[in-house]
Amino acid sequence: MTPRSGRALATAVLAAVLLAGCGGQGNDAGGPGPGDGNTTARPPAATAHAPAGKQVRPLAPSVPVGLRIPAIGVDTPVMRLGLAADGTVEVPPVTDDDVAGWYRHSPTPGQVGPSVVLGHVTVGTHGDGVFRRLGQLRRGDRVEARREDGTAAEFTVTEVRTVAKADFPTDDVYGDVDRPELRLITCGGPRSGDEYRDNVIVFAELSATATATATATTSGER
Repeated sequence: MTPRSGRALATAVLAAVLLAGCGGQGNDAGGPGPGDGNTTARPPAATAHAPAGKQVRPLAPSVPVGLRIPAIGVDTPVMRLGLAADGTVEVPPVTDDDVAGWYRHSPTPGQVGPSVVLGHVTVGTHGDGVFRRLGQLRRGDRVEARREDGTAAEFTVTEVRTVAKADFPTDDVYGDVDRPELRLITCGGPRSGDEYRDNVIVFAELSATATATATATTSGER
């Protein structure tokens, strides 16, 4: 993307990102959220395989259909998200608590630029959000995006941040980059009623590409 397009993406999605992944109705009985003080329960990855000065060749465009994060037990279909009537980015419906959503106006995983994936942390009576343990990820953990063309883009986590929504790092998340990267976003931190104070953001870089061993089915486009 050009610098101009990066700024446009940031402007379009900012309002939605401040709420992304927050489905806060009912209780949290299904498990800890990423900001509840339990994010240190799992030790850092024993073998970090973050990119070591060598960039992987970018992939041609192909929409994501599945997302796998072994370290936190995520293996989910990916739906496509567009813009809501008010111009903000959609998030997966609360009834689709176990499905992640790719913002279809961001690059596809493996393309140059930041590919953006949103998911719920908890949705109360509808179940536990697919990204409820996102904050437990550590540098070096793997994230695999299965793509519609049968390929898989494997990313390596480089950073995990929990930030106040009021201080959301728009440029860091949506700004232009010269390599394929991934952003995973949900809510976290203390909860008051239906609202979470913070956002949990995972930054990752493309570290490998392969033929996907399995292809998930998309949950449709909104």
